[in-house]
Amino acid sequence: MPGGAVHTVHKDGKWCNEVEGQSSTLGGAYDTREQAVDAGRDAARDLQVEHVIHGLDGRIHQRNSYGHDPRNVPG
Repeated sequence: MPGGAVHTVHKDGKWCNEVEGQSSTLGGAYDTREQAVDAGRDAARDLQVEHVIHGLDGRIHQRNSYGHDPRNVPG
């Protein structure tokens, strides 16, 4: 399992998904944010990692965890 989260980002006029720490996009480019979010969610679930959704401004708008969540580790 990769250690990096799946990030849905806007790049070069398209929406895409990237895995943190990897230079390539995951699944190609999408015309709409909704298409990319759906694909990113599925990928994050399959990889059991966090899905981080960015807005056009590049800021994080939403986070969803589909695997090990370090905030829920018993102390």
